[in-house]
Amino acid sequence: MTSSWRPPEVRYWFHEPRKADPRLRTSLIDTAARLLSAEGPQALSTRRIARESGSSTMTVYTHFSGIGGLVHAMVREGFARLEESLSSVHATDDPVRDLALMGRSFLDNASRNQHLYPVMFGGCSIAGFSLSEEDRQHGRYTLRHVTACVDRCIGSGRFGPADPELVAHRLWIAMHGLTALHLGSYLIPPYDADRCFEDQLVSLMVGCGDSPEAARTSVTASSGFLPSLSDT
Repeated sequence: MTSSWRPPEVRYWFHEPRKADPRLRTSLIDTAARLLSAEGPQALSTRRIARESGSSTMTVYTHFSGIGGLVHAMVREGFARLEESLSSVHATDDPVRDLALMGRSFLDNASRNQHLYPVMFGGCSIAGFSLSEEDRQHGRYTLRHVTACVDRCIGSGRFGPADPELVAHRLWIAMHGLTALHLGSYLIPPYDADRCFEDQLVSLMVGCGDSPEAARTSVTASSGFLPSLSDT
């Protein structure tokens, strides 16, 4: 059953002042995430973040009430960007191609936001920080796009009868594993990220009931809309 949870209208758990500049907030999030990725948690001080972003220490408290709120904001911003990426995949008369393109969008978004990706999934070693259930719900909520597309694949007869949410979770697990290996530079020719992605997606589609030929055609048709993984 699809979850009835929806993101709250107020995006973060802390109070955000009316005069907070959204552009500055995004800059602070990206700056902090890059520092965390490059130098580790010891780099996350309000003074360092303010200096790197060309602002003041007070802005961190104005927007996030401190470092803890800032890290939660990184998680939610990362999933907001993933949400935007997945929602940009419009339905066509080939739902399997659309599903493959969502997989590509997941990987492309992670490649463009490498500084946010580990934080989104709990890879943050800052003392006292842990993902909240609301953080995780923001992540789960993005999966509704994939679930809806899987449902179309089943309805079209390309996939056999199945639980759309379970199939969506299988795709999520597969893409997350491939993304981790890709971002860690483990995938090299002849088994680079593009080749592994296409082979894995075809296998998943066939496992869901599609024919190998149709699955290969649809997965191949999803290429060209986003940069090659080898270029990211």
